[in-house]
Amino acid sequence: MFKEFKATATWLQFPFLCGAAKDSVYESTAKSAKHGLVGPAPTSVRWTCLMLDLQYTLSVYLSRCYSHLRSIKLCANMAVKNIFTSDLLLDPGVSFSEAKLLGLSSSQGTGPMPRDMSFPVPKGASWHDLYDYIRFPSEGTKLPFDSIQKGCVSKIRSPIREERHSINLSKPVQDHVSLIQQITTPRTLTRNQSPLVTKIPDLVSTHPKDDWLSHNDDQYQQDFASSSSHHLKFKPPCDSDDRGVHVYVHPEDGFSKHGEESEEELVCTPVPHSVHLASSKGTRKQKLLPDPILRLNRIIGFGGATTKYALWTKSGDAVVYPCHAIIVSMKISSNQQRFFIGHTDKVSALAFNGNTTVLASAQTGNHSVVRVWDYHKGNCLAMFRTHAHSLSCLSFSYSSGILCGVGKDSHCKTMVVVWNTLNVSKGGEVTILAKAHTDVDIHTMKVAFFDDTRIVSCGRDNVRLWRVRNGTLRSCPVNLGEYHSVDFTDVAFEEGNFSNHSHDDRTLYASSRSGHIFEINYSRVVIRNVRRLLPAQQQHADRREKLTFNTGPGIAINSISVSSSFCCTGSEDGFLRLWPLDFSAVFLEAEHEGPLSVVSVSSDSLQVLAGTSTGNLGYLDVSSRGYNTLMRSHTDTVLGFSVDGIRRHLTTASSDGTVRIWNVDSLHQLYDFVSEEGPCSVAFHPSEQVFSCGFSSGIIRVFDISSAKLLTEHRQHRGEVIGLAFSPDGEFMYSADSQGSLALYNASDEDHNVIRVVCNAVARGTERAPDALAVSSDSRCLAFVGPSEYIVTIADSRSLDELLHVDVSILDVESSRLDSAQKVCFSPATTEHLLVATSANKILWVSTKTGRLLREVSKVHKHQCSSLAVSEDSRFLLTAGHNAVKVWDYNMQLHINSQMFIGHSQPIRQVSFTPDQLGVVSVGDAIFLWDFLAHPADSDSCSPLRLGCISAPKSDAEVSGVQLSNGMPRQTAPLPFSPPQPLDVSTLDQVDQGVLGSLSINDETPTISTTQVAANGLGPSSEPRPAASFLKVTELDTELKARKPVRPDCYRHFIPHFKTSTIDPAATAPLPGEEGIKLKAVIGYNGNGRGNMVWSPDQGLFAYSCGCVVVVEYLHTGGQRYLQGHSEEISCLAVTNDAQTVASAAGGTNSGGSLICIWDVQNGTCRKTISYHSGAVQSLAFSRDDLFFLSVGDFSDPEVALWSSKTFQLLCSVSVSGPINDAAFSPSAASQLACVGSQGAYFCFIHTHGSDVDLKVQRAKAPAEVGDVEQTALCYHMDSFLFTATNRGHVFVWDVNTQRCFMTWEADEGEIGVLLCRGNRLLTGSNTRWLRLWEVEAVWGVKPQEKVCNVEDSGTMVVLEQEMMLDGTIVSAAFDHTMDMGIVGTTVGTLWYINWSDNSSTRLVSGHNTKVNDVAFSSDESHYATCSEDGSVRVWSAPSNELVVQFQVLNQACGCVCWSPSSRKDSACVAAGYSDGTLRIFRLASSEMEMKLHPHHVAVTAVQYSANGHVILSAGKNGLVAVSSPVNGATVRVIRDHKGVPITTIQSANEQCQKFGLEGNEMWLAASADRRVSVWAADWLKDKCDLLDWLTFPAPAYFGDDSPPPSLAAFCPTDPGLIVYSGYGVEKELSFYSLAKKQIIKKIALPNWATCFSLSCRSQLIAVGSKERVLKLIKSTSGRFQDFTQHSDSLQTCRFSPSGTLLFSIAYNEILLWEVEGL
Repeated sequence: MFKEFKATATWLQFPFLCGAAKDSVYESTAKSAKHGLVGPAPTSVRWTCLMLDLQYTLSVYLSRCYSHLRSIKLCANMAVKNIFTSDLLLDPGVSFSEAKLLGLSSSQGTGPMPRDMSFPVPKGASWHDLYDYIRFPSEGTKLPFDSIQKGCVSKIRSPIREERHSINLSKPVQDHVSLIQQITTPRTLTRNQSPLVTKIPDLVSTHPKDDWLSHNDDQYQQDFASSSSHHLKFKPPCDSDDRGVHVYVHPEDGFSKHGEESEEELVCTPVPHSVHLASSKGTRKQKLLPDPILRLNRIIGFGGATTKYALWTKSGDAVVYPCHAIIVSMKISSNQQRFFIGHTDKVSALAFNGNTTVLASAQTGNHSVVRVWDYHKGNCLAMFRTHAHSLSCLSFSYSSGILCGVGKDSHCKTMVVVWNTLNVSKGGEVTILAKAHTDVDIHTMKVAFFDDTRIVSCGRDNVRLWRVRNGTLRSCPVNLGEYHSVDFTDVAFEEGNFSNHSHDDRTLYASSRSGHIFEINYSRVVIRNVRRLLPAQQQHADRREKLTFNTGPGIAINSISVSSSFCCTGSEDGFLRLWPLDFSAVFLEAEHEGPLSVVSVSSDSLQVLAGTSTGNLGYLDVSSRGYNTLMRSHTDTVLGFSVDGIRRHLTTASSDGTVRIWNVDSLHQLYDFVSEEGPCSVAFHPSEQVFSCGFSSGIIRVFDISSAKLLTEHRQHRGEVIGLAFSPDGEFMYSADSQGSLALYNASDEDHNVIRVVCNAVARGTERAPDALAVSSDSRCLAFVGPSEYIVTIADSRSLDELLHVDVSILDVESSRLDSAQKVCFSPATTEHLLVATSANKILWVSTKTGRLLREVSKVHKHQCSSLAVSEDSRFLLTAGHNAVKVWDYNMQLHINSQMFIGHSQPIRQVSFTPDQLGVVSVGDAIFLWDFLAHPADSDSCSPLRLGCISAPKSDAEVSGVQLSNGMPRQTAPLPFSPPQPLDVSTLDQVDQGVLGSLSINDETPTISTTQVAANGLGPSSEPRPAASFLKVTELDTELKARKPVRPDCYRHFIPHFKTSTIDPAATAPLPGEEGIKLKAVIGYNGNGRGNMVWSPDQGLFAYSCGCVVVVEYLHTGGQRYLQGHSEEISCLAVTNDAQTVASAAGGTNSGGSLICIWDVQNGTCRKTISYHSGAVQSLAFSRDDLFFLSVGDFSDPEVALWSSKTFQLLCSVSVSGPINDAAFSPSAASQLACVGSQGAYFCFIHTHGSDVDLKVQRAKAPAEVGDVEQTALCYHMDSFLFTATNRGHVFVWDVNTQRCFMTWEADEGEIGVLLCRGNRLLTGSNTRWLRLWEVEAVWGVKPQEKVCNVEDSGTMVVLEQEMMLDGTIVSAAFDHTMDMGIVGTTVGTLWYINWSDNSSTRLVSGHNTKVNDVAFSSDESHYATCSEDGSVRVWSAPSNELVVQFQVLNQACGCVCWSPSSRKDSACVAAGYSDGTLRIFRLASSEMEMKLHPHHVAVTAVQYSANGHVILSAGKNGLVAVSSPVNGATVRVIRDHKGVPITTIQSANEQCQKFGLEGNEMWLAASADRRVSVWAADWLKDKCDLLDWLTFPAPAYFGDDSPPPSLAAFCPTDPGLIVYSGYGVEKELSFYSLAKKQIIKKIALPNWATCFSLSCRSQLIAVGSKERVLKLIKSTSGRFQDFTQHSDSLQTCRFSPSGTLLFSIAYNEILLWEVEGL
């Protein structure tokens, strides 16, 4: 049937809503549902009497009257007995005799059903038990009312049609309601009677400074509300700030939606007698203290009904956004939240006035209340509504004079209402200025900020301008012309001061789902300009074109925001883009994880807020280009949670398919696990950084958070996991599923092996999820509901043996229905109490020893209790029912034993105390974190109840103390065996302890009972111990700690790649001329270096670094030379002016200081090595006359060293106070040089006295006018001026003679890291990727003044000649003497040739800037392919090593690559595996992706074409091997033999398998990380694939800090019947295994574990790489070897070409190509 109501002028569509099946579990839950319509339809077929009031329906929904019914169209699947019309209201359940007794007659408009139409009813049976009677419109109060649903039969008949708000219960319904103890009976209201709500709880905040809600069960209020269609009045209370919950009564419904928890005072008695607790108004009642006991602290969540609304405050220091039914204001600096609570349904719209002092909000649903708030005070100023429902849009005028809203009227037509809110902040009335009904679609509506009477709206196929005049609201459409069918999403007005022009001259911007951005002339109501956002075009092989506005499929733009200087858009592809107002090009963009739903520019235009439809909220700092995430959230219901009290982590499982881990203090999301199987239950290990998760498929997975890996997976369950728990001692784990199975695991073992599985132990069904299991605090007992819903079982936690059965259905003998158990919970302080929540809304205290009922509490919630928990000291009980949380006095000895708190808009799924007992967590629609404000326990407090009666206070020795919680309760504090975590143990007032979120100290703990602590190996202690022990720590060397060097805040400063590898000191290089391999090419440029590229245009010398190799190219001849002498990453280079000498600097070995090598360029030899600086070398420079050589240390050793260029002896050195970023010699005066750094600019002068040389240094600070800046780069302008740059984009001009800065200008928006001056032209390069060329001749005309002048102030014309954006941050540059052409290096590993004359850029050298994972040769060796972590696959031509094409996949890592075996160039394909489990096949001839396959759900670790190319073999991280067809992409088969362990290698080989006893024409193997190799024989055309051999290599336990060496295997190229294996084992070796002999026939010992190896098809050569950075070439027949140490990091890949003439070796992003000579 239809699922939603729709209406047009010719037809009506109603949803058909059934009641739940009788006697099903949904029959009881339907009563607690929001709409009363929960559960599947009855499975049995029943005849239904459907009565439609056609005249009333048509008059209401179509506003027209009809007199005749022409025809009725019926569904062919329906069985219809008869159809007739009548003017009488007939009751099918009343016979003629009963009608006479009741006095029903046709004169009264009622009567029984005619005999021909009546249904037969057996004698003694009830008609309503056999048939359904559905009347439309419905008489009941179920929602939605625009639906056909089972109604209620009225007792009172009247010829006058009754209104929808009347509620009359038929006899069957009354009998049904009596079973759930109906409290009040709704009264029928006449049309003019004011609705009266009685016994509604007074939900008013009593804490003026915080936005939380509390409720005491004895407090009630009466609330009157009235409204009319034209005039609404609101009078705020005179003695409150109105922060509480408002009960709003709809004049037609006659009931309040928010009276959910209205109920009588509960009855709490000891068994067996039931005594009501009477109270007198004259006596003061004892109540639960403090009041309130909970305070809402933080909420994790964004959205709910909408993610379209997120607002900036005027000051830009806070954002306001909805989170389901609560409005949150969050400070962006501290993430502190403030709440606006009062809505009873999800908030659907928000709006601020111009100065953000007044906030308006609306809620969704049929009760679309609008609230107006004082933002700063937080109180509600007004609350009102019209007859509209589903309010979707609000907009405030700048002056807050009017408020505009868009919603639906009772006929579901769009209605626009404009309210007068001018005096609302002064307590004035809110009146309707105008309203209009319209048929057009309205998606967004905004009031113009410059005129309160002008409004603009947009929607599907329209943009309209509205105006309010004389109480009417009129509109005119914008002439869209050919764009009349565009779906518009958002509008924005042009900003700026228009004092000299008319407001009508402003431009209106509109965005659309088709990607168009419209500029609309507001005065002429026509389109001025149209642009379209298109996807990036791959016109160049490896460089993405910037976004353009052309024809083609566009990217949907969901939101647009305009400031005075730029426009920002949020689009469906997840990009936030910033454009200039002419939309010429994107100057800044940020990619998000989901489609953007809202963007908003702050009032100062410095920050841009962005929200996504996936629940993420963050902002972009425009000036710093930094992005800050404010909030991440689940996109669906949160099903369960668990708290790690040690690390203060919170893990949640949600219906959106994710498991997320949050930091409780910062609210930041730490990890995100995504699954398609539906997580439903989670549990943290009490001490380790491990958590388990249960899924709807029955799978249990255990994750290690520290390593972010899956520890184990169990598939014992067949139903949804409804319970998951660890024992408090951490030894065991338990799980239960919806099919009744219960499992016990060994949690002390990393694999969590299954100990026992019991079937039919737990009650079936999912209603007890996610916490169906409870473990006692002493880890001895496990409790659950089962085997039936009426039985509670207590079992031994170590064996699952049953100890006790408690039948809760017979505990209440007076009840008319069987009571079933819903939830169970142990009392932590005493294991003798088990609390059971039942379906009759009771909580039972049951003895765990005898099963006797100790106490019961009835009427806990109006609906069933969905979760319960007890505090560690057993003083408080926490329950959740529907959308309310209650805190109870555990002993129930007060007059008022509970407090109620609301805020959730959906049923709460789970609630619990935090392990430190300082907070409460509740989850459902969002994650609520509450402060628990209870006072510490008094020494004379009563112990929990004992058997049979109210207990007297126990002795001190019997009282269980409250311990300092470390995640789970424990009975004994272990002895200190490791340094405790640093805690703030300053003296605190006891009352203030409640507000601490991380520490709970209880000094009044009298004694702690003793228990064996098996996990720590500690015996029992009989002596009382404090909760924690501390030793006094005194820091003595505070000066040394304060002198720790700090890296400067600039990218210009060099920081080497992080490495864990060290070079093997035993490695020896072969003698010159005897090398078995020679370096043929170096692929790439190290973009992590700084100034590591030099070019001498006159001599044609061009040199750059890659890893620890210096590549020297002679541009005149095209020859290359490789300077090899470093073992660490090279940081910088320098060349003499005659281009005969090159200096390079890199880190030393074993932290022995940096190494500077001086190279003779002509013969490629190292003339001299210098080891002086203890840290890295930041800069190198030669003087103009090549007499001096300068080296500068990094921030750890900021020292300037001056050397002789002839002998390279140290002449002098000077240490400075702060880090130095750059240094340079004067181009004209050889005795002058300068440096810049954190402390300013340093002017240095060389003084020579015979053989003695002194270096005089004078420091000059940066001008105070620019603030605190870091000077990053410098260059000389002739000999008079010095240019320096800063990390904020400034350029300073200094007079060298006076050492004064006399001019500044802002040359870039970001940090400038490269400065270069030639003549009167200055080059700047920055981290904004801009390369700019300036004309600075005007600097000569500036007269030095006392005050530093700005370029704009002085009138000096420093002209920007040209600019060019490159692909990354600029780190090096070299140009000719006229600055016409040069070479520039970027951080992404590219060297560009720049030609300013034609403004062109050509890629000279290209490489990967992230880790390279794999390399593969094509079969004809004409090309090779590489792939890396950044998701790129690059194809290179083999002879020239030039990049041919690049395939880029965003947000994915590419882990493996292979070539198709075809030798034809036009059919050559590359297959690549990615981290999302996909395979992509790229065709080289067309440079396009040919096919995308998704055979895995985890990262692909290996991929290989079969030997004949018929299939593709791919392996996932989970050990599954998929066989896919390259023709249609189908997965042919999945091989699961290695399941659970990552596959490291897949290889195929052409070999007839008959000699091995199997049929097949090729073989393939797979090696996994558990040292197992499987060998398979296959004939893919015959669909044959059989296991040929299975190899397992033994190994001892691995105790290293890192992961063990990989398992590697390969076929011998000359004999595929021989398999070579290497991996972790007893010895470091290569093993040769014969498939024919089934044994290892040879071994080659290795000095280090192999991380990669490759076999050559000629000369029996093997290349082996190791973590010790050694590439070892081995002759397999003789064992002769050679070591090559040209890499600066551990090797991860080495690969011979198919012919064996070439060899690749890869370490991180260093790719070296070797020519194989042979050994």
